[in-house]
Amino acid sequence: MSAATIVYVPADASAVAVGADVVAAAIHAEAARRGAPVRIVRNGSRGLLWLEPLVEADTPAGRIAYGPLTPGDVPGLFDAGFLGGGAHRLCLGPTAQIPYLKQQERLTFARVGLTDPLDLDAYRAHGGFRGLDTALDLEPAGIVERVTASGLRGRGGAAFPAGIKWKTALDAAADQKYVVCNADEGDSGTFSDRMLMEGDPYALIEGMTIAGLAVGATRGTIYLRFEYPHARRALERAIETARERGYLGENLRGTGRRFDLDLRIGAGAYICGEETSLLESLEGKRGQVRFKPPLPAISGLFGKPTVINNVITLASVPIILDRGAEYYRDFGLGRSRGTLPIQLTGNIRHGGLVEKAFGTTLRELLYDFGGGSRSGRPIRAVQVGGPLGAYLPESQFDTKIDYEAFAAIGGMLGHGGIVVFDDTVDMAAQARYAMEFCAIESCGKCTPCRIGSTRGVEVIDRLRAGEDPAKQEALLRDLCDTMIDGSLCALGGLTPYPVRSALNHFPEDFRKPAAARRRG
Repeated sequence: MSAATIVYVPADASAVAVGADVVAAAIHAEAARRGAPVRIVRNGSRGLLWLEPLVEADTPAGRIAYGPLTPGDVPGLFDAGFLGGGAHRLCLGPTAQIPYLKQQERLTFARVGLTDPLDLDAYRAHGGFRGLDTALDLEPAGIVERVTASGLRGRGGAAFPAGIKWKTALDAAADQKYVVCNADEGDSGTFSDRMLMEGDPYALIEGMTIAGLAVGATRGTIYLRFEYPHARRALERAIETARERGYLGENLRGTGRRFDLDLRIGAGAYICGEETSLLESLEGKRGQVRFKPPLPAISGLFGKPTVINNVITLASVPIILDRGAEYYRDFGLGRSRGTLPIQLTGNIRHGGLVEKAFGTTLRELLYDFGGGSRSGRPIRAVQVGGPLGAYLPESQFDTKIDYEAFAAIGGMLGHGGIVVFDDTVDMAAQARYAMEFCAIESCGKCTPCRIGSTRGVEVIDRLRAGEDPAKQEALLRDLCDTMIDGSLCALGGLTPYPVRSALNHFPEDFRKPAAARRRG
């Protein structure tokens, strides 16, 4: 009997949402009907979301991709000999040669899409836990030194140097320390955390364990967004397997070192993406912002020193310990080192995940990878960095993906989400949405955020209605300054960014009659 051909069908939520489960069932049934030996492996998504479900056949010539598939395509695939890489109208050729993938620099996402995400042996076979092996041979200060030298900065939005945060926690004296992963991915246009947790959960577990060894923490917690049930199931199973195999628990790999972690589910509050609100929630309290100082690295969860990083930050750590700080630092430019997973969403032809070294331009992402707008109309604006990010006009599309470059134009990279708008967008309405979003999601602790956002909606409504426009615009800009300078956290402090950028770059939208606001 001939060996079974491995067929990869993604189990990622994005692929499942467009029919991956029924495609997998159809392949299984058709193979059984034809007596063709097939083994289906549910892998993570490659991130080419416009091609999902994307199915790969492991042939003698390598993995050949087909997509996007429907169950009705399956008989024709077998007729075309897809198990051997046969030609078909949906054949995309060798997966690794698809330009969208070939032109990336995948470090953090190197394994996503290659294997069954819950197969620990496959994780090890593809370089997994080598970073942990290195960390177990180092003193805590040596681990922190490597992370610091790599130039890794927090990928959750603040871009604070990870090594400095870890050094602060390491130097803090305490009988208990914690590592907390902020997996409450709530920004519009972002899904890299979810893809990583669903497609390579052991990478996050490994990164958190290394962080624990680095700062002397023996307990870790993943604070997961409620809306991610697929990630929850993947993490629960991966944590259980890692514990059974000695990669978590009281005796890490027989070294006598300790680190274990658990999974906690949020309740859907956007504000709990802010690290101190997250800590309040973990302690069973209402999610509200804490005053700083003290910093969480000194007094965090239950008053103990706590390292809080997001998923992508922690999942980037294993490669630094495995390949070395210099290897990671050689990607990128300036103070932005390594790679950033960019998420292309909105009105974009080829939406998906692109991991690139810092230094590529926004224009290259939008057109070389994204293929321009899905509508075929000119791209008028993009919002980078979630609902609190600035709206950038076409004149700024040549800005490099770099923390300092974005700060220089009044923007921010945030979590790497890019939402695209064509020339039919009403930017005054988008500015209003920013204020409305803040009003809805505010924790209510500080007046500039709680009251300022509500007043902001009212002022924008008067401005759009043409009620003394000069006066209303001056009032709106003054309100934005107050929110930036007086808010306790980034929710109130950054909400003015999209508002001011819309005013600065698209002033005509605030002065058009209501009937003329819709373009095209």
